[in-house]
Amino acid sequence: MPGRSQSLTSPASPTTATLGYALFATRWLQAPLYFGLVAAQGVYVYKFFKELWSLILRCVTGQATETYVMLAVLKLVDVVMIANLLIMVIVGGYETFVSRIGLQGHRDQPEWLSHVNSNVLKVKLATAIVGISSVHLLQMFVDVHHTSRHALLWGTVIHMAFIASAAILAYMSGPMAMRADRGHKEREEQHGRGDGHGEPGARGEHRPARHELSAPPAPVAVSDPVPVPASVPVSAPVPVPVPAQVQRTPAAYEAGAETRIRAAGFPSRKLLEEFDEDHPRGFDRETVARLGKLDFVTARRNVVFVGAPGTGKTHLATGLGVRACEAGHRVLFATAAEWAARLSGARAEGRLAEELAALDAHAVLIVDEVGYVPFDADTAHLFFQLVAHRYERASLIVTSDRPLGRWDEIFGGGAAAAMADRLAHHAEIVRLDGESYRTRRATSSWAE
Repeated sequence: MPGRSQSLTSPASPTTATLGYALFATRWLQAPLYFGLVAAQGVYVYKFFKELWSLILRCVTGQATETYVMLAVLKLVDVVMIANLLIMVIVGGYETFVSRIGLQGHRDQPEWLSHVNSNVLKVKLATAIVGISSVHLLQMFVDVHHTSRHALLWGTVIHMAFIASAAILAYMSGPMAMRADRGHKEREEQHGRGDGHGEPGARGEHRPARHELSAPPAPVAVSDPVPVPASVPVSAPVPVPVPAQVQRTPAAYEAGAETRIRAAGFPSRKLLEEFDEDHPRGFDRETVARLGKLDFVTARRNVVFVGAPGTGKTHLATGLGVRACEAGHRVLFATAAEWAARLSGARAEGRLAEELAALDAHAVLIVDEVGYVPFDADTAHLFFQLVAHRYERASLIVTSDRPLGRWDEIFGGGAAAAMADRLAHHAEIVRLDGESYRTRRATSSWAE
């Protein structure tokens, strides 16, 4: 793959880069369109309160019949649903086609925005249109005495056409892709495919020791016992919903999940359900629960856990990794220092591009303990290439004791800002505040 190696290490020509940036900048031509839709939403706000005031006046004066009240309420519902449709188009469309909206950690961030893309947006718009059409059709049936049979017939036909279109669009955007992905994973497990950089296949996998990450894993029988260190005592589990594909799995699939967990190289097995949610002073439980659904993996988004040592960052990262393995995804875990050694070794052997391409077989890479060891400019450039290569292609889970804005203290050279920018785009950033769990346990034991 010489071509890819050159593209990863050699910058593009100034002319090509200038043309590319100029074309990319044209996306801002769409920005006024979305602000125009904001003005249209203001019009619907005015229309809503005008209809509401008219309804109140008629009810107060006794001029409102039951049919009138029902029709007026349906009009209000219709206005609200169209306003919701506008919100999805404005926020989701701007995020997808113009520029990201920095809502990381905002408590009011809508759930659908965390995994929005063009396919998701189209399906949501189609279902919203079906809802609006349903309200219009119900208005016709409520006022059936003043609606012609011709209008009623065509209203029903159009509504059914909307339903059929939305169903076809949802089928094409969701289940087909999920079945294809599931079939691909099953074929990999049946044929025991492997590339020497991760999971060798269903026949057996080796959970590499953390100092062996740079070497290809040797296959081991699936029946080998998996060492499971005693987990830290917990008080109350985090209510993390389990994805449907993790539940009710057959024995063969569970064996495949076990081999994926072995190959991931976790330092110990931690589950999201075992996390002590009472320990951190500040902890976004809703975000972690949403991450437990693994939507971020299918959407190729990143997760960044930020907090002081001992606040549970590695536990949560490992828990998400184990959950991803159980759902059929391939995961690879290593500390930042180990990733640096692995990438440096690949570069020294002249196979950095091949190494990055091989890592594409893993849906999730976990980079633990970023910030504990400073890196020079050359190593920072290697991390930048890893983050840039996986940008919008696959997921990264990173734990760090410092926020992204302070990564220039960790990585030498000028790569820190560009790396943090790519990592934070389409990312969930979870901050954990509190003292070290280990220190607290040691202090309690000493006091006893």
